[in-house]
Amino acid sequence: MTRRAPLSRKLAAIAESATLKVDAKAKALRAAGRPVISYAAGEPDFPTPPHIVDAARRALDDPANFRYTPAAGLPALRDAIADKTRRDSGLEVDPSQIVVTNGGKQAVYQAFQAVVNPGDEVLLPAPYWTTYPEAIALADGVPVEVFAGADQDYKVTVEQLEAARTDRTTALVFVSPSNPTGSVYTPEQTRAIGEWAVAHGIWIITDEIYQNLTYEGAEAVSIVAAVPEAAGQTILVNGVAKTYAMTGWRVGWMTAPKDAVKLAANLQSHLTSNVNNIAQRAALEALTGPQDAAERMRQAFDRRRRLIVAGLSEIEGVTVPNPLGAFYVYPDVRGLLGREWRGTRVETSLELADLILDEVEVAVVPGEAFGPSGYLRLSYALGDEQLQEGLQRLQSLFS
Repeated sequence: MTRRAPLSRKLAAIAESATLKVDAKAKALRAAGRPVISYAAGEPDFPTPPHIVDAARRALDDPANFRYTPAAGLPALRDAIADKTRRDSGLEVDPSQIVVTNGGKQAVYQAFQAVVNPGDEVLLPAPYWTTYPEAIALADGVPVEVFAGADQDYKVTVEQLEAARTDRTTALVFVSPSNPTGSVYTPEQTRAIGEWAVAHGIWIITDEIYQNLTYEGAEAVSIVAAVPEAAGQTILVNGVAKTYAMTGWRVGWMTAPKDAVKLAANLQSHLTSNVNNIAQRAALEALTGPQDAAERMRQAFDRRRRLIVAGLSEIEGVTVPNPLGAFYVYPDVRGLLGREWRGTRVETSLELADLILDEVEVAVVPGEAFGPSGYLRLSYALGDEQLQEGLQRLQSLFS
């Protein structure tokens, strides 16, 4: 019998998305009749605003949307993205510097592909979104974790970055507001990191998909607004998924210097070609149409944020930094570890998350998915009633 050639070692080394894995398990348990409450997925529970859906319906009447269009995106949408980038990120860009992608994940993937060569090191502040290290590895890069704990509000310092920098350092991942922590860097912190990166010629890949979801007067200042000279070495990643409850529409984008964006556009022309045109028309309406619904969702997230922080803070052994952005809370649960709960001793946050799901049917994502053990990520982008019920279950488990 002929021996089959082996599968790709590179793809075999990639871990499954931990957040999607936990969410899928929660959904499967619910489908089986168990009353599971899931804080796992970073997905708004709201429907996409009606005026955006109506724009998609109108797009179905135009046969032009049934054909191939420019791989980098519809010109009208790229114009709208340039306007948003100018307005919200303080960066003047030409639409030719923008590539519309199949969700923010593709933009992240292509950003690393554009600037990372085999063996290059990418500084990755931790806790980090679970996709970043895998996307770096797919570009044959080496993720270098730089951890900041709850005592630092999960925000790294220039001193930490400098200690991790080597002559192989090519890029830095900068995310504010953060997934998974909800932390927002101050303008001063952002400026210091941007100036450091410029001084060392390091590429900055900044994920701004949560930039419009901030609270208590916090402002997510873009690193290119804080340090304009960083624009020539910065790739901005964004999308409509979170602000407009459009996760399933799969429309994101990347904005980059012309030489880098050309590489990304060439890659996309072979990888996927253009994003679904109906979804692009919907995204255009999201960016240019009324913003009332988006603001109402932001206010609801703010209310839920305050509720979940207060509820978790009542549990002895849990430390909850106050998140000022996104829709996540990232409690430090090391005070619950090394102890026995309902007859089961737990040593890691992975074991703790399993215990919580088994004992009170609440799904959370353990810190191992985002960096060191000892933490949990909970998304508060779920209904108020479920959020409160889940908190009561957690409080009863650890009382």
